[in-house]
Amino acid sequence: MDLKVDYAFKQLFGNEKNKDITVVFLNAILQRTGRKRITDISFNNTEVPREYADDKESRLDLLVRTEDDEWINVEIQFTNKYDMVKRSLYYWSKIYTERHEKGMSYHLLRPVIAINIMNFDLFSETERFHTSYHLYEDEGQFKLTNVMEFHFIEMPKLLKDWKADRLDPWNDLLVRWLMLLGMIDSRNDEVYDEIYRELEAIAMSDDQLRDAFENWEELSMTQDQRLAYQSRLKQIMDEESFKADMEALKEDARKNNLEADRKNRETEKLNRETEKLNRETEKLNRETEKLNRETKKKEQEAARKKQETERMERETEKRLERAARKLLYKGMDMQFVAETTGFSLDKIAEIRENIQN
Repeated sequence: MDLKVDYAFKQLFGNEKNKDITVVFLNAILQRTGRKRITDISFNNTEVPREYADDKESRLDLLVRTEDDEWINVEIQFTNKYDMVKRSLYYWSKIYTERHEKGMSYHLLRPVIAINIMNFDLFSETERFHTSYHLYEDEGQFKLTNVMEFHFIEMPKLLKDWKADRLDPWNDLLVRWLMLLGMIDSRNDEVYDEIYRELEAIAMSDDQLRDAFENWEELSMTQDQRLAYQSRLKQIMDEESFKADMEALKEDARKNNLEADRKNRETEKLNRETEKLNRETEKLNRETEKLNRETKKKEQEAARKKQETERMERETEKRLERAARKLLYKGMDMQFVAETTGFSLDKIAEIRENIQN
């Protein structure tokens, strides 16, 4: 069984007979923040009561109470389908306020520790697989209170460190237990045999880890437990598949919208260019019409000048003909008359013939 599936996790770590295993596991996490070691725990109802009828009903994965009256809530999430930070704050507030009875002094409120184990990456700001959070003063960085503590464990980052040979499960208790959770990858149908062999060797000198192995194997071989686990795993995988399908549909819709926007922008650009071209065409047409009018005016002026020139030439020719007649009447030589009027001898001869007739 993949212990990152909430059903399997609760069967192993939320069982009264495995209390010693759970204590060691929780101490491995809490030692990072210097909290007092836990020696005993009691398991509590994992239902978070609703204050009002329309409140959201919540079920916790694992809720324990320590001998120092500290409350620890462990949530294991296989799929990133919630806002994990706000979800953790919500559960913390429910557990913290539920322990406050009417008339009870506030100083009696006990610390609540939230531990979130996630089968996905959550924080892009760090490559560390385990991060913890408290309330601190902004400038002095001193802690406001010890009643609030949050842990986030990102399993993909743990496996990334393991593959890069940056982990030492022989000397790091937390790494040892988290590798136990990461050994089976049911999402990709993979078993890390190297982790199994290394943890099996460590378990020879670690009684709690050996007990965890034995209980885990027993749990995996029990038919009823196996069927319940497979049913839960199928539900999770179906939810992941549905979410992936919805995200794919959203992505397709987003791409279609982007493509439609691109085409709209291109159409708008083409319309603007067409309008600009139409304006330029209209301007060119107006200029052409103006040029045509000017050309026509010039042609008309040229025709008028031509007519005027032809008229003047006719009148000049008539005056010269009259002058030629006068000279011929006076008996002037044809050569002299031709030179004086500019006419040819043939023209002078024609004029003289007309006079004689």
